[in-house]
Amino acid sequence: MSLPQMLSGLAEIAENYDALIVDIWGVLHNGQTPFDGVDAALKTFRDDGGKVLLLSNAPRPGPSALARLHKIGNSPDSYDDILTSGDAVRALMTDMGRDGKKICHIGPDKDADLIQNIAVEFVDEAAADAILFSGMYDDTVETPDDYADMLARFLDHDLPLLCPNPDRTVQFGDKVIYCAGAVAEKYENMGGEVVWVGKPYPMVYERAHAMLSDMTGLDAPRLLAIGDGPKTDIPGAEASGIDALFIGGGLVGASGAKVDTPEAVAAILSAENTQARYAIHHLVW
Repeated sequence: MSLPQMLSGLAEIAENYDALIVDIWGVLHNGQTPFDGVDAALKTFRDDGGKVLLLSNAPRPGPSALARLHKIGNSPDSYDDILTSGDAVRALMTDMGRDGKKICHIGPDKDADLIQNIAVEFVDEAAADAILFSGMYDDTVETPDDYADMLARFLDHDLPLLCPNPDRTVQFGDKVIYCAGAVAEKYENMGGEVVWVGKPYPMVYERAHAMLSDMTGLDAPRLLAIGDGPKTDIPGAEASGIDALFIGGGLVGASGAKVDTPEAVAAILSAENTQARYAIHHLVW
């Protein structure tokens, strides 16, 4: 496992890349406030001719994710476009709807727009052919164990579970909270079928690459993926042949781990059988 190059700022490597694929939560903000310097870094990259695509495991359509981003306080000057796992799962569900499949949505009210204006019949659990699990009802207090009985029912009826947020946990202020991916992982460990939609799975990277090829006018733009997820952002980039910059001050830093040396970063990533070319505490220019 090779050691990452520790950076003091994006400026050290920016000229080597035509476009960035940037995670949102843990890179741009902590769920409550933007990280200092990140918007300026991305704007500078764009001002120098680079393109920035936000790639998020948010279980909602891109416009909704951007509305939340702006509400938190991140600048619209920091990116060119967005792709979310919510966008990808809506396309998947549209295909299922054409085949006559009925879906039961489990998730909080904030994810309601994930199932709006889409040609799918959403039904109660008893009539469903599949479950869309977008997140816990109250992720500030609930854990995957709170859904054990529900998952057991799904398993009894052999229902596949669509997971549009493969993140297991995420930083929220100074805490770490569970995401839909943690519940989906529990279901998979019980023997249930999970359809994972989002990072680190190939579908979203293929779509991201196509979008950035259009944006840059290049068939093979030089891409750098930036993320804080050892289970999602970094292995997804590596599997797609994209250089990765690991953000140590995001999810891992919020859990209390020290990630200020190449050895520390390599140890964290090797535990997930992945590696990054670069690492930095927070993204700055």
